[in-house]
Amino acid sequence: MTTLTTAPTPTERDIVEFRRLHQALGDAVESAVHGKRAVIDLVLVATFAGGHVLLEDVPGTGKTTLARAVARALGGEHRRLQFTPDLLPSDVTGTSVFDPRDSQVRFRPGPVFSNVVLADEINRAAAKTQSALLEVMEEHTVTVDGVTHPVPAPFLVIATQNPVDLDGTYRLPEAQLDRFLIKTSLGYPDAEHEIEVLRPGSTAGRIDDVRTISTPDEIAAVAASLATLHVADPILRYVREIGVAIRHDERVRLGASTRGLRALVRCLQVYAAARGRHYVIPADVHQLVEPVLAHRTVLTRDAVLTGHTQSSVVAEVLETVAPPQPDQG
Repeated sequence: MTTLTTAPTPTERDIVEFRRLHQALGDAVESAVHGKRAVIDLVLVATFAGGHVLLEDVPGTGKTTLARAVARALGGEHRRLQFTPDLLPSDVTGTSVFDPRDSQVRFRPGPVFSNVVLADEINRAAAKTQSALLEVMEEHTVTVDGVTHPVPAPFLVIATQNPVDLDGTYRLPEAQLDRFLIKTSLGYPDAEHEIEVLRPGSTAGRIDDVRTISTPDEIAAVAASLATLHVADPILRYVREIGVAIRHDERVRLGASTRGLRALVRCLQVYAAARGRHYVIPADVHQLVEPVLAHRTVLTRDAVLTGHTQSSVVAEVLETVAPPQPDQG
């Protein structure tokens, strides 16, 4: 696989190469996760945008399989961490230990010191343990006993969680949710793909058969290049207008912050390049607003009681904001 150049902005050749890389990664993951290409593409968007992914669904729909398949396709070191009620923060980040051989205290790194961290059933751990991820997901460092330790680059957390109305789950706080660039779900496969999964000899769920397509260095280089992809001012104004409209909706108690809108712009850059374009169009915004902003939107109690959801409110608000016209760009 050809590595992209390090030009200030991606060239046409860079975009072509990235589209091939994106397609190859998606094909590799789809060999283990059948019929969910749209979700796979969202996870890859977050990967190259430098963010993290939260997968929410009922048990048995393939959340962990997807996370493991993505980790294998991306290459590099990956670790899986099963979140349980008795898990401690030090089990996540690491801790200082005394070495009796030389009477020195040394830092023993935890599972987060990997390129890809699979945080399985993250909402089964208590809030104190969940908070152990706040620093590392935002700053890519871990501070223990006053000493800061950087994690490898690139760094990606793919977390899975069960719906909060299931037994033994804890709601993720808003600060934790805001650390995830994208939140999405797999859902049950359609009839054709579910039959294919059930068929004896199917490759569904076989992680060992997923090909490694890339390396950490390549992922980091590509992500740096795509971060400079052009986004026209009318598109930026459109993104801000959507954010403001969500914040001002009477059903919303807390809307997406400026950080959330910046996250949307980063995802738009990657999404456009994956479709062979070096520019963003309004249709890209429509595709990504819900998975990027809905989980950052907190509804009022009355809105929840009357049956509104974060996704439905964001979708309704989106329809009220007029997209920029071609002659504006």
